[in-house]
Amino acid sequence: MLNKLLQSLRERPSSSVVFNQYRDENVLNNLKMYLHYLLKHNNDILFVGEAPGYRGCRLTGIPFTSGAVIRTARHDIFKQIGDQIKLAHVDAEATASVVWEYFDTNRPIPILWNSFPFHPHAEGDQDSNRKPYRAEIEEGKHYLLMLCQIFKPKKLCSLGRVGHDVLSEIFPDNDVIYVRHPARGGKHRFLDGMKTMY
Repeated sequence: MLNKLLQSLRERPSSSVVFNQYRDENVLNNLKMYLHYLLKHNNDILFVGEAPGYRGCRLTGIPFTSGAVIRTARHDIFKQIGDQIKLAHVDAEATASVVWEYFDTNRPIPILWNSFPFHPHAEGDQDSNRKPYRAEIEEGKHYLLMLCQIFKPKKLCSLGRVGHDVLSEIFPDNDVIYVRHPARGGKHRFLDGMKTMY
């Protein structure tokens, strides 16, 4: 099932408003190593955000990370696979930095994912971020359901409203823990939400 997910991600074409980072074999392999790590160390919490940013997951292939996080974070995952991750460019991203500042206490990391796993951007401008369109969110559910079949999470959490809405739509009978996004002065509420998640 994992190989099916990876193949499905790789085959999705890019467009003038969506960049598929997984068409790059190195980026796809980064995601594969990350998912294999989670299969060995999974704590059954699924944590879903909105979409990759152009300075973060678009470059690394790993949700909620940036090249700077992978090269500097002290968490066990990067001690184990960090040297094997191939990065064409190392950049920092604010959200990734805040999230991994929290995880660097070596808490078990949840299954990090995005509602839309590809990078949505403004028309013709890959160095921009935009909120995924409704059709893209619907498309993203396909990959999210495949991920859930692999990991069978017991607790559902979201970073922001888009992730919360998607999880609530897919799993209407389950409680979804909402964690405030750290952007725009939300770091303290983010930290409070993360305590609730654990």
